[in-house]
Amino acid sequence: MVLMTQAPAASKAVRRRHDREIVALAVPAFGALVAEPLFLMVDTAIVGHLGTAQLAGLGVASALLMTAVGVFVFLAYATTAAVARRVGAGDLSAAIRQGMDGIWLALLIGVAVIAITLPTAPALMGLFGASDTAAPYAITYLRISALGIPAMLVVLAATGILRGLQDTKTPLYVAAAGFVANGALNIGLVYGAGLGIAGSAWGTVIAQCGMAVVYLYVVIRGARKHNASLRPDAAGIRACAQAGAPLLVRTLSLRAILMIATAVAARLGDADIAAHQIVLSLWSLLVFALDAIAIAGQAIIGRYLGAGDAQGARDACRRMVQWGIATGVALGLLVIAARPLFLPLFTSDSAVQNVALPALLLVAVSQPISGIVFVLDGVLMGAGDGPYLAWAMLLTLLVFAPVALLVPVLGGNLTALWGAMTLMMTVRMATLWMRSRSGRWIVTGATR
Repeated sequence: MVLMTQAPAASKAVRRRHDREIVALAVPAFGALVAEPLFLMVDTAIVGHLGTAQLAGLGVASALLMTAVGVFVFLAYATTAAVARRVGAGDLSAAIRQGMDGIWLALLIGVAVIAITLPTAPALMGLFGASDTAAPYAITYLRISALGIPAMLVVLAATGILRGLQDTKTPLYVAAAGFVANGALNIGLVYGAGLGIAGSAWGTVIAQCGMAVVYLYVVIRGARKHNASLRPDAAGIRACAQAGAPLLVRTLSLRAILMIATAVAARLGDADIAAHQIVLSLWSLLVFALDAIAIAGQAIIGRYLGAGDAQGARDACRRMVQWGIATGVALGLLVIAARPLFLPLFTSDSAVQNVALPALLLVAVSQPISGIVFVLDGVLMGAGDGPYLAWAMLLTLLVFAPVALLVPVLGGNLTALWGAMTLMMTVRMATLWMRSRSGRWIVTGATR
């Protein structure tokens, strides 16, 4: 569908080479992506046995933490693209040096977030609607967990370095080890040491810091091997921030879309908001599978462009789009087949199930669109085309917001809201497809 008229059909040998690269990078990336939400699931399972107030406090605090960390995911995306370009250009020393600038930026942002979060924790809990019984637990969890934010952001930046170096296995191993450590520490500190919800927060902080230390060891070892400087470089840090700013705009726009969707669903009624949460949880799970291909795209496209191989980048883009479509079709069929089993896992309320089912089918049907969107998103990130991604997502937000807000006004239901979500993904596909067809993203060289 994309770039078909711009390059001759790749030979079977070329396609097989691209397939091997995509699988080698995407499969471990998927494992690492899935490991991340499992941290929160472990915390939730352990804290849930302490009481309802503690669980409610965890829910509010963790939502705020995940938002705070999630908006800085550009530390991984921008670093992956920049490092991969230099790898393609054959300059591993500059690649690791570029990655170190991202790590220093992560530390600076992390310290700033701590400085803001600690004194404002009570006000933030009030803003997020924590009840009087849950607020003390939420504040405790937030203040302790905030101490681990620099480590979380270092993990993002270091993950970007390794992805740029075409290594997604190490992040998988570190994520798996961190998951096991987090579970053991939480059980020991919450129940063994009797620290309650504070123990859960400290367990997660320690696990995150341990992951950051492992990543830093790997990166520092690579820096010494290739004679790359580890010292902070003001110009390099500013360049990382400038490269990441458009991706921050993109991420904030996407977050705004999801927040609007949840706010609209809440206005439709209790059954609708409950069903929306179920459908959104499945949609988010499907994102991991498609985002794994996007991560492979970031690393592969950046490397080809850094090596000056424009045709290789085109061929890789085309093949990854085919992967995205095929994966989307497979996921859609899986959702349709599994729907009788999936909905009862979350609720026994037939009213909620009846509301969720049509929206779930819309999600299934739209998966091929999502496959194209995530792949091209990764391709343009790998090309360092952040400014276009920012403007495209802002345009998508401007289209989605009025349509979604009109759903309750016009008497629409949850299916109509997820129709607006499908429209949102279609607009994203159109903007990304037009950019890929234009070829303007193809800028070769060690830097864009």
